[in-house]
Amino acid sequence: MRPTLESLIGKRVHFIGIGGAGMSGLARIALSHSINVSGSDAKDSSVVKALIALGASIATSHSAANVDGADLVVYSTAISAGNPELTRARELGINVLTRAAALSILMSESTRIAVAGTHGKTTTSSMLAVALQACGADPSFAIGGTITASGSNAHRGTGEIFVAEADESDGSFIEYHPFAAIVTNVEHDHVDFFETPAAMEDAFKVFAATISSDGFLTYCADDAGALALAAHMKQLTCISYGVGEGSDLTLDSIELLAMGSHARAIWHGKSIGFIELQVPGHHNLLNAAAVLATGLQLGFNAADLLQGLAVFRGTGRRFEVKGTVHGIRVIDDYGHHPTEIDVTLRAARRYAGDGRLIVIFQPHRYSRTAAFAPGFAQSLSQADRAIVLEIYAASEKPIPGVTSQMITDLMSNGEYTPNFIEVTDSVIKSAEPGDVIITLGAGDVSSLAPIIVDGLIRRFA
Repeated sequence: MRPTLESLIGKRVHFIGIGGAGMSGLARIALSHSINVSGSDAKDSSVVKALIALGASIATSHSAANVDGADLVVYSTAISAGNPELTRARELGINVLTRAAALSILMSESTRIAVAGTHGKTTTSSMLAVALQACGADPSFAIGGTITASGSNAHRGTGEIFVAEADESDGSFIEYHPFAAIVTNVEHDHVDFFETPAAMEDAFKVFAATISSDGFLTYCADDAGALALAAHMKQLTCISYGVGEGSDLTLDSIELLAMGSHARAIWHGKSIGFIELQVPGHHNLLNAAAVLATGLQLGFNAADLLQGLAVFRGTGRRFEVKGTVHGIRVIDDYGHHPTEIDVTLRAARRYAGDGRLIVIFQPHRYSRTAAFAPGFAQSLSQADRAIVLEIYAASEKPIPGVTSQMITDLMSNGEYTPNFIEVTDSVIKSAEPGDVIITLGAGDVSSLAPIIVDGLIRRFA
């Protein structure tokens, strides 16, 4: 039997993989409810240290003994089925829940707003939380990335609303049962779980069917997948946004800048002001439109929502500027799907201006690389120089014949260089003033950005 939020107060909940972006947010919120939190992670980190400072007990290794005495165990899908703590918990008969199920419990007493979509979930969730804060709503939130302004990925607010990033990767987002949801787009990904585009589309249909009958779905009318999803939801209020005519919220007078963008917002045929963003890219204007449409449908003031969007400064690993040295700019980004890379590099090209765009990309998962190698090659070809590292396996086993060279073989400007040290040395030595260097991917490629910044500082000292 699934526990209630009230029943967990004073009990011990153990999080396997507590240092992860999603799990750490849940642990933070659990602590705010006076739930005793323990956990484990494969390594120490600033996130782990922060949770310990808040009162969590965390082991920096996985051991069966870590779960002894726990009342509930929560795990992420990144944890292998053979994890000793997961095995031990089941042997002891301890209740075991997925991250999504645990988050559903933590949200159970709130008005739940779930943000879903193949791309843009983290940024849109973050924008929505900041915009609602500007309206005085003080929402709770659990997001798979760190909001730049607050430095946090989770917060227990005093308001009624709970904003949750709804991860579709394993289909578990059907656990949330939100009052309202945003779907930014629907495109095939996570091919290890969804073998076909139709399987992915079906999962989103199941998710949308869990939205409260008196709630609503906000969707991007510019995206074919989201548009088809809304057309399927015959009995649900659906709110559209996009640049095409006929959307409930339409954008026009769009101007894309090097590190920002703005557009006029028209709500049901009436201009309500301008979206002014400090983050670049057409895709972020659409993310902002989703937030604005959702906030308006919830009854919040347009001017307050627009003010919140104007002060939004981004999210960690989403076109995050890590440093500028001698006119060379270093950016880190989480993009790991061809569509995400395409929009990110379009924004990066504007940011680079007359300078070169140098990309260091690390493919994420063998299955995704095998499925989308041509798309990766096409997106990365926007760069002046594209260095491709070896595949970051995550939890996958290698697939025979699948390597990053599948991508570079399809490119004229691609360099297959698996050695991290060789890559950073080459980029540091060859970078010129005006260049933009971007580390790209969902794996540990992000660790190279600070190394490159430090190397450039030494080079030009």
